[in-house]
Amino acid sequence: MPTSSHARYAGVDVGARKGFDVAVIDAHGLVAPPLRIAGARDVVRWLHQRRPRVVAVDSPRRPAPDGALSRKGERELVAAGVCGIRYTPDTTTLGANPSYYAWIANGFRLYEALVAAGPSARWEVIECFPTATWSLLGGRRGSRSRARWSRQVLETLGLQGLPNRMNQDTRDAIGAACTARLYDERQTESFDEIVVPLRSVGLILGAAGTTARPA
Repeated sequence: MPTSSHARYAGVDVGARKGFDVAVIDAHGLVAPPLRIAGARDVVRWLHQRRPRVVAVDSPRRPAPDGALSRKGERELVAAGVCGIRYTPDTTTLGANPSYYAWIANGFRLYEALVAAGPSARWEVIECFPTATWSLLGGRRGSRSRARWSRQVLETLGLQGLPNRMNQDTRDAIGAACTARLYDERQTESFDEIVVPLRSVGLILGAAGTTARPA
């Protein structure tokens, strides 16, 4: 499905105390400067004004089944060799350490608010994992710092309006928005509920980057 020049896509990086980092892109680049927003309902209101077609959230959508210490999609992602991931345990384990898992609980609240607003907002909500996005679009991190790695991958995507200075949460929010756009273009695959770019997209970008480098 070709991307409309007017279509917009949102990405949200979820934290605990810091709240949510949000980015919105279109076919060309950032629609507005990335923003940090404290509450889930405030995120929904902010996104409602920008009308994204897809919202990709960097946070588990649900806990593991009772008695399990991980979700099926997480195990499949690792088994496929995409990247490592922090596993999401069941509700009992999450509740036993609420401080450590506060960011996951915050993500659950965001999903609930986004889905509740869905009928009027007309957006689709998906789960993503920016570490997988960077891995599939730009190759393994290797010895690079996460900051340098994700920044270098972002530079290959041709997005206009990227801030000169970004922290990791901002980069991950933009990576999530890119995943939302690729999802709408049918250039992703899913490990259960976790949506990641197709490996072929990364190969195309890598080839373009190689030819673009001066001799």
